[in-house]
Amino acid sequence: MLRAASSAPTLRVPPRGLASSGRPELVSGDFDSVRVVGVSRHFGRRRALSTISLTARSGEIVGLLGPNGAGKSTLIGVLATLVAPSSGEVRYGDRPVRELGPELRHHIGLLAHELHLYPELSARQNLTFFAGLYGLDRQEIVDRALERAGIVDRADDPLSNFSRGMRQRVALERALLHRPRLVLFDEPFTGLDDQAVGLVADRLRVLAADGCIVFMATHDLDLADGLVTRVALVRSGKLVSDEPADADLRARYRELVRQA
Repeated sequence: MLRAASSAPTLRVPPRGLASSGRPELVSGDFDSVRVVGVSRHFGRRRALSTISLTARSGEIVGLLGPNGAGKSTLIGVLATLVAPSSGEVRYGDRPVRELGPELRHHIGLLAHELHLYPELSARQNLTFFAGLYGLDRQEIVDRALERAGIVDRADDPLSNFSRGMRQRVALERALLHRPRLVLFDEPFTGLDDQAVGLVADRLRVLAADGCIVFMATHDLDLADGLVTRVALVRSGKLVSDEPADADLRARYRELVRQA
């Protein structure tokens, strides 16, 4: 459940103890790494993920690359705790998700393919609404987010008048308002022009430099190349490669797509 608005200026990670739910609270060390351990996910008879295991650490940008339908979005949903694995588990540091409960979502930022914004509201109103859900000091945080998005002069225009790239920048800042430790992007460059792509890519690099763990799902190798630090190649729900990004990435990815 999301928290109601409060006057707290930032969302702080509390010391280890018990949350109001009786579950252990998070501490910053729990986000030094995220481990996917033998995760499978079935939708009826269709197997979307098959025994996926990988680890991502603070400061990494992990590219989940694969053709459409490979299972990338399902894996993003599992990492976001929106999709429950049929088997296996995700561990945030040394603790499984079942121990952490809903508090965990306060430390995850998700930018899905669907932007989850209100087009009839302005950029400022959208960001103010979501900041309030996290109990943040809305004016200060929203002003900073509008500046980072580069839309201060359009802040009070309805999103229905924005280009796809401008809406994407608002959605990106919406996903990062609460300063999450784990950041998940599902096809973040869809429909963007070169300038918007550059702005989003720069933001991802800053997040990694700040110690976030970043996952980016994409089927576009040109956009991932030079941005991601590690590459997890996914095909038909299976992890076929998990290695540091290097010059052989293009050849491996072409072979993966050819075999899909």
